[in-house]
Amino acid sequence: MAMDHVARLASERAVVVFTSSNCSMGDVVTSLLSSLGVNAAVHDLDRDPRGMEMERELARRLGAGAGAGRGTAAGTPTVPAVFVGGDLVGGTNRVMALHLSGELVPMLRNAGALWL
Repeated sequence: MAMDHVARLASERAVVVFTSSNCSMGDVVTSLLSSLGVNAAVHDLDRDPRGMEMERELARRLGAGAGAGRGTAAGTPTVPAVFVGGDLVGGTNRVMALHLSGELVPMLRNAGALWL
């Protein structure tokens, strides 16, 4: 059920960010996307009744161990989790690496998030 809900929300726009209201890295990612001209859908998991269930699903997709929450067993946070074109890209480190390597903007264009 959480898998279907995450998939449905992740496909509602070209770029979707799952985060929590107090996640500073979520703010960093959404600010970067906004500065590039992307209007991402942002879902604060701590404000959603199904948030904990969705966070467990995101942790599973990110390769986290069972029982992970607000971070994986390896210490990698489960939020923010960024989807582009319905596909999970990853968290802050992955998005920043794509941006620095010049791969993020073409990815956003291919997903229809940018028109330039």
